[in-house]
Amino acid sequence: MITVKISTKGRYGLRLMFDLALHYGKGMTPLKEIAKRQEISDKYLEQIIMQLNRAGLVRSVRGSQGGYSLRETPDKILVGDVLRAVEGSLAPVECLDEPGSCPNADLCVTVTVWRKVREAIESVVDHMTLQDLVDDYLAKGQSDYCI
Repeated sequence: MITVKISTKGRYGLRLMFDLALHYGKGMTPLKEIAKRQEISDKYLEQIIMQLNRAGLVRSVRGSQGGYSLRETPDKILVGDVLRAVEGSLAPVECLDEPGSCPNADLCVTVTVWRKVREAIESVVDHMTLQDLVDDYLAKGQSDYCI
């Protein structure tokens, strides 16, 4: 079995962005509110939100009315963009990201498998938006956050 894992940072980053998408259009959201709703340390979310901000996915406002919001509408932000912002590459093996890092690259038979795994992952996460997550959440009639 092939195990391709998304780290805690990736999962929490997606939960943070889902929370912002769910509250999109309602003003700025303080990180402490997201941390409380998602039951995630606000200190950990601070690290993640910086990466999302650098990637241009969120905007921040300081001050008493400050907080965070999505830079685009939820239907314009891909799950893949969120994961890449906090995880980096979604490739299952290093050699796909660093050509020349493997001395056997020209002879490697398994690289085809790894390319197809990466393509499969990308075909899912690059065709789902934050709005898809919100719609699914609302359709299920969820009362608390479980993603």
